[in-house]
This record gives sequence, structure tokens and C-alpha cells, in this order.
Amino acid sequence: MELDSNQILKILPHRYPFLLVDRVTDYAPGQWAKGIKCVSMGEGVFCGHFPTQHVLPGVLILEALAQVGAIAILSLPENEGKIALFGGVKNARFKRMVVPGDVLELECQLTKRRGPVGIGTCKATVNGEVACTAELTFAIRGE
Repeated sequence: MELDSNQILKILPHRYPFLLVDRVTDYAPGQWAKGIKCVSMGEGVFCGHFPTQHVLPGVLILEALAQVGAIAILSLPENEGKIALFGGVKNARFKRMVVPGDVLELECQLTKRRGPVGIGTCKATVNGEVACTAELTFAIRGE
């Protein structure tokens, strides 16, 4: 199943400039999701990170991965209208720089869940090359 930007807005509470997923390419509610972020020179972050060597900050890559994971968990009918908050980051590793012009492919597999708390194993790649891996913990909250 694929989600376009308008469908993503129905699941995630994030809005510009902090919505970091352009499209969901496939997902299974409550299990996993895959998506993309098209990195553009027009993003404001590149004004200061870094003015002479543009690099997407690692924390934004982690946030994009978390948003893909949030789509997986929030797409369950019982989580409609809720939000997924960061609970923690473990074993984050950055393997390559992400720069304007890259298409960041995002994957999150939900591996554990106990009540409102869960864990996702995540990977971000560019052209098949690993840019980042991490284990993310989340907590689901009602609005």
C-alpha cells in the first residue's frame, strides 16, 4: 500500500517544516513501513548546516525514520488521532552523509510492543547504501 503526502497528513500530526516523509512506498499497519524523503537544497537547514558543505543533520534522519515508524503504528484503527512520541534512541550509527539531491529511503520494522510503548528497528539508505541505522523507542499518546 502506498500513501501520498495528503494521506500522510491524515495519519501524522507533523506539518511543514517538520514533516520529513514525502511518500510512503509500502506499509503493513502495526508491523512496518517504508517511505522516502527527497532532500532538497531549498530546505532551510542547509543555510546553517553547513554553509560550505551541505549535510542533512543526523537528528533529522532519525526523526524521518521515527515518522515512518509512526505511520506503521498510527495506521492501526485503534491509534487513529493519536501521536507517537520518541522514547529513546539506541545504537544509532551514521555511515554516509546525506546531501541535497539524495533520495533518502526510510524503513522501520516494529519489533516489540507492550501497551503504549514499542520499539522499531530502522534503516535509512541512499541508492542502496546505508546512511543510518538505529533502534527507536516510542510511546503512543492520545490527544
